[in-house]
Amino acid sequence: MQPGIWRRIKEEISIWRVGTLPGIVVLCLVIIIRLTGAMQSLEWLVFDNFLRLRPVESVDERIVIVGINEDDIHDFGYPIPDQDMASLLQKLQAYAPRAIGVDIVRDIPVEPGSAELVSTFQQHKNLIGIEKALPITIDPPPYLPDAQISFVDQIPDTDGKLRRSLLATITPKGYKFALSLKLAEMYLANEGIQLKYEVGDRNSIWVGNIQLPRVYSNSGGYVRTDAGGFQVLLNFRSGQERFRTVTVGDIKAGKFQPEWIRDRIVIIGMTAPSAKDFTTTSAIPSAKFAPPGQVYGVEIHAHAVSQLISAVLNSRPLLKTWEDKWEYLWIIAWGFLGIAHARLTKFPLLNLVTIGFASFILVLVAYIFLIGGWWIPLTPAIIIYTLNSLGLTALYQYEQALKAEINAHYTMIERTFETIHNGPLQTLAKVLKLVKEQNLPADILLPEIEKELEKLNYDLRGIYEFLQREPINQDKSLYLGQGLVINLHDPVHQILYQVYSYTLERDFPCFKTIKVKIRTFEPIEDKGLSIEQKRGLCRFLEEALCNVGKHAAGVTRLEVNCSSSEGWHTLTIIDDALATSSFKEGRGTQQFRNLARQLKGKFRRVSLSPRGTLCELSWPASKFWFY
Repeated sequence: MQPGIWRRIKEEISIWRVGTLPGIVVLCLVIIIRLTGAMQSLEWLVFDNFLRLRPVESVDERIVIVGINEDDIHDFGYPIPDQDMASLLQKLQAYAPRAIGVDIVRDIPVEPGSAELVSTFQQHKNLIGIEKALPITIDPPPYLPDAQISFVDQIPDTDGKLRRSLLATITPKGYKFALSLKLAEMYLANEGIQLKYEVGDRNSIWVGNIQLPRVYSNSGGYVRTDAGGFQVLLNFRSGQERFRTVTVGDIKAGKFQPEWIRDRIVIIGMTAPSAKDFTTTSAIPSAKFAPPGQVYGVEIHAHAVSQLISAVLNSRPLLKTWEDKWEYLWIIAWGFLGIAHARLTKFPLLNLVTIGFASFILVLVAYIFLIGGWWIPLTPAIIIYTLNSLGLTALYQYEQALKAEINAHYTMIERTFETIHNGPLQTLAKVLKLVKEQNLPADILLPEIEKELEKLNYDLRGIYEFLQREPINQDKSLYLGQGLVINLHDPVHQILYQVYSYTLERDFPCFKTIKVKIRTFEPIEDKGLSIEQKRGLCRFLEEALCNVGKHAAGVTRLEVNCSSSEGWHTLTIIDDALATSSFKEGRGTQQFRNLARQLKGKFRRVSLSPRGTLCELSWPASKFWFY
């Protein structure tokens, strides 16, 4: 692997490390918060709204609700006497329903007509009575055998809303089944479909070939919930009208179609607000004449029956949840996606747009999954994704800004050193050489040293004044010395010419022997060059010319050429001085090589035969647009 690629990989790893650890900490905190149950309410809210927003389903005509409304209570009294109840049941039986569930407590007789009601229940085996099994019990009708008794207990969540259906439970009197399961079993028996179940803490219930998906204490958005008995998530039918509903008065008056009853499931229950037989839910619209968020209990049983027979006969999905390991793997995946998003998105507005888009996709996926029968974690996933995306973006931006500030300081130090190196240090080197060699008499040497020191003082003050300017001016300018500042926004050939002219005017010993000066600065395309690259070209030319002035002993000819040919730009400095056997690679040469790498070009410095030196920097014009 090339060193440059490996360096970039290490830099990228170091950048990712900045956000990964905080992102993992936030992810762990979100998971811990979910494990405490603090997110249950949010997950229930999403669950309810998704159910409410599903496409409207058709009325399930296999179930008819016979509601006892306020008019019926006015006509028959409350509770309805056994005689009127027996008459209602007999009339319904005349239209041959498959099953009738009586969602009305009948633990004690309501005279008159008790004997008549007992006879009716004992005569028809498709009648199901009710009891309350847990925790406070209400006895079933005493004259019914166990096969015709079911419980109507429900288990609301801690916010008071119903999302689960209790189908079976162990009681002191044995294993009991819910009204909905009894009615579904009776209806499906005519289709040749049997109910199978196992008793125990981990029991299973099969309706035909379908195993009912049981709710456990941590299923879906639940955390340590009461999962006693056999519970399933209640997949309410969607829409405003879910079941056909008639009143007791309609049945008495014959205001119904016989086919509404024939071969159907009939559930009799209270639909009078004064009876207060309500269940709270946000998953479906409120019942007619009921308070907001309230549904009559009899309709809840209809939903529970409908989801069972629809799953078997119509392949309508039952609501299921993932195992815990898959839920938390899903949450972790979105947490790391947030970390990646924060790293890859560099602009705040784009970051907000992508967060919004990704969140919309996540919500849409969760909604589609729910329609397909899967309740997947949305709230923790969207929270961890948003927190990591927003929070870590700010962290990355701060880290990048800090790096940029450090790089700016480093660049300023480099620029300052280059300015000092090519100006004051050259003057200082000349002074040291004069002192060391002492080739001049004292009366000439001292004035010469004084002149050079004055120049050094002037240059240092000029550099100080340049550095005091606004950074924006420093970024687009280059200080050469003697108060000369060139604008790096000017064309390349112009600024190179200014560097050439200034440098050759400097008091270097070898410049005095030059007899022939040839220069060519052709206009070249420089739109792809950055300010820093143009600065580097200027420093390259200045350093190369200074080397000629200091070291090119015996030079008489200097040729400087900047031109374009065959898709390449070339800046060449050639002298005819006595060639040296080797070159010491100092700081200047290292900078030239770095500049060549930045430009995707080449640098060379070679001895010419029989004498002279060539210093050349070339770079491809065709790649400017990629910088």
